[in-house]
Amino acid sequence: MEIIPAIDIRGGRCVRLVQGDYDRETVFADDPAEAARRWRDAGAKRLHVVDLDGAREGRAINAASVERIVAAVDVPVQLGGGLRDLETVGGYLEAGVERVVLGTAAVKDQALLASALARFPGRIVVGVDAREGIVVTEGWRDASGISASDLVRQLVGMGVPRAIYTDTLRDGTLTEPNFPALETLLSDRQQLRIIYSGGVSTIDHLRRLAETGVEGAIVGRALYTGDIDLAEALAAIQT
Repeated sequence: MEIIPAIDIRGGRCVRLVQGDYDRETVFADDPAEAARRWRDAGAKRLHVVDLDGAREGRAINAASVERIVAAVDVPVQLGGGLRDLETVGGYLEAGVERVVLGTAAVKDQALLASALARFPGRIVVGVDAREGIVVTEGWRDASGISASDLVRQLVGMGVPRAIYTDTLRDGTLTEPNFPALETLLSDRQQLRIIYSGGVSTIDHLRRLAETGVEGAIVGRALYTGDIDLAEALAAIQT
């Protein structure tokens, strides 16, 4: 299982939110590229980058910061936040992002998702962001009315290769992953590879996630606060 550090960008800085609440922000680095180098140097094999401003505005906002991250490290970067059209998706992929995450677009514009899957095979990930089992969109502000399980079944039917499941109520809380919800989701996934995010705050959580068969676990606040030491976590979890 991969352990993937998260780098969330807002206003050009590396921040963490609590439950996606933009009013509950902590700044951890003025330069996101600095954070990227820190996690690369600690052994990270992949980075998860989110343009928080883009997620809320529905367009790329922090492209310059993303490009600096890609230039600063020699590990794959996956990017989400504000990706609503093929031109933006293609532009980021051409700029060196390894794969992109479609969240809102995957729910509201599945024709776009189908086109992206066809044009960029293997490089599209779908973000399944759920609050109390219901998928949320537009920077986690709007409830879609679609259950996470129903969306996963749709993605399987469309041939999506992997998805990131985030429990938004656990995100940034340093509590624990939503293991029951994850197990339910995994029962519906078939060949869909799942990356988990939300509430991961101990190495034991990572061990338990590895036992579920998820492809990866995204860790954010716990790395920045020191609750999880990345090098120790990587040594404890065989990837």
